[in-house]
Amino acid sequence: MERSILHLDLDTFFVSVERLLSPELLKKPVLVGGTGGRGVVAACSYETRKFGVHSGMSMKLARQLCPEAICIKGNSSTYMKYSDLITEIINESVPIFEKTSVDEFYVDLTGMDRFFGNYAFATELRQRIIKESGLPISFGLSPNKTVSKVATGEAKPNNQMRVDAGFEKLFLAPLSIRKIPSVGKVTGQKLIAMGVERIKTIQQMPVEMLIAVLGKNGQKIWQRAQGIDDSLVKPYSERKSISSERTFNLDTIDVVRLKNTITTMVDTLCFQLRQANKMIGCVSIKIRYSDFQTHTKQCKIPYTSAEHIILPVVEVLFKSLYQRRILVRLIGIHFSDIVSGHYQIDLFDDNEKELNLYKAMDHLRKRFGASSVMRASTLDVKTIRSAHNPFDGSPPLLLAHRKA
Repeated sequence: MERSILHLDLDTFFVSVERLLSPELLKKPVLVGGTGGRGVVAACSYETRKFGVHSGMSMKLARQLCPEAICIKGNSSTYMKYSDLITEIINESVPIFEKTSVDEFYVDLTGMDRFFGNYAFATELRQRIIKESGLPISFGLSPNKTVSKVATGEAKPNNQMRVDAGFEKLFLAPLSIRKIPSVGKVTGQKLIAMGVERIKTIQQMPVEMLIAVLGKNGQKIWQRAQGIDDSLVKPYSERKSISSERTFNLDTIDVVRLKNTITTMVDTLCFQLRQANKMIGCVSIKIRYSDFQTHTKQCKIPYTSAEHIILPVVEVLFKSLYQRRILVRLIGIHFSDIVSGHYQIDLFDDNEKELNLYKAMDHLRKRFGASSVMRASTLDVKTIRSAHNPFDGSPPLLLAHRKA
């Protein structure tokens, strides 16, 4: 059976949400992202791109390139609300889909053309999303994920494109090599140094040549250039880990601040575990110094989701890891070896009063927000607490830098 894969991508998602909420931003250059000294652009409007601005660029450079741009810090909970709305529309409409980010989806429509015209169905789905969310969205439809994703990029802004079976190579041939998914800046520079600028050139090259230059990734790039991609649309699968990390606005050597940041991360992650009835068996800590040297350390622990058990372990790891006594740029906590199950009382170390306290705090956080209950020592720690459920099938929301 001929495959039919639909790729949907919300156009400049964060910017589009901000414009939906504030129509005066329409047709104006807009940047959404971190506003601190190390902030990065999470999304930029098309009006800013003619100045060379792109997502992932430092906000400082973006402002220099486009001084008239309106800079917005953004609100992750608002973006997640709209992402959930669109996810629900897609979930109601199709048999199987994959959510690869807050604004990007793959849908497997294979076999549905027996009952619907797949292109007509995809068009109706796109129009429904636009009508019910108010947000622009583009799609590409083809026999595989790679070609569909490239087609979406060519269809933007707020449009759609179909590439029929047998025309994949013809469609890809005149496009830049940077259009191939997984061809980033470094790989692109290597190919350009070889005189390869268009996908058509890769199509004419022997695969062995690309493998010799790019290693295993060369074969994947060659196949994608040919329009070959057998990867499946994968529905949600259970998460194996959760984490939290923060880059400080200014490098710091304040140990009290570092410990308070760690404490807030542990509190938030443990709350998320308990809401999903999960426990962890391994915890690790990461420190990145001002010279960009990064060190990590981990420890196996009995399965638990309780802060009073996990936090002392994290503090020991931090004490053993933080030895250089120089400025710290980033700090992070990672929970892994996740299993399902309720936290059970430990007959030796726990008591009913302590467990009831967890229950009460979690109830307040669910009802009034993640910041409604916190330790006094962590009052000055910002933008780490979150009530987002990382186990609901949604990918993590990628945020611009926020001050810790």
